[in-house]
Amino acid sequence: MKYSYFRPKSLLQGAIRRVTTNNFLYFCSMNRDITIRQATVADAEFIAHAVCMAVGYDMSHPIYPVFLHLARMEHSQYSYVNTLVAESGGRVVGALVGYDGARLKELREPIFPLLEQHLGEAINIEDETEAGEFYLDSLGVLPECRGCGIGRALIVAMRDRAFAEGYERVGLIVDFDNPDAERLYQSLGFRRVGAKRFLGHDMHHLQAWC
Repeated sequence: MKYSYFRPKSLLQGAIRRVTTNNFLYFCSMNRDITIRQATVADAEFIAHAVCMAVGYDMSHPIYPVFLHLARMEHSQYSYVNTLVAESGGRVVGALVGYDGARLKELREPIFPLLEQHLGEAINIEDETEAGEFYLDSLGVLPECRGCGIGRALIVAMRDRAFAEGYERVGLIVDFDNPDAERLYQSLGFRRVGAKRFLGHDMHHLQAWC
């Protein structure tokens, strides 16, 4: 999974209580109320921001309009359809993108012409997931809201939804150089199943099983 901000030590402190009400998941952690819900097209700007944060860019980077366009589409890798968002204090503070790994090539079709248009060059991107798993792609949380369990809550919500929809495996990738993030994933039931090369980085491939 793509994200660069994570320092999950504080996320592992304290318990998270989950209550299901009216198809929403409510989490309470460290005195912060967090609501996890399905994203809508109105959340596209935040989704694009979240994906930028996940890959280490801010909204001034030329790739932001690409992510924004993709977030507004129904059928794309970073579509609002594939996203859960977290709300706290009446605003959206985090987002997680995930989808069926078997659909990766289909969902990526709109990306390459947009990247070439906005960045001025063709870009090759390795496959980061595969058929047989529901893939957690990109996670972003506002800097001022990190360390409050929001990222963890989003991961748990999407993992559990995937299991409820019949997926037997939920997968993600994590950089070899990010052991803190890997420990967080392991605390949520993810285990190493292999390795992948993605965007010039060696990644552990982790999965959780239903």
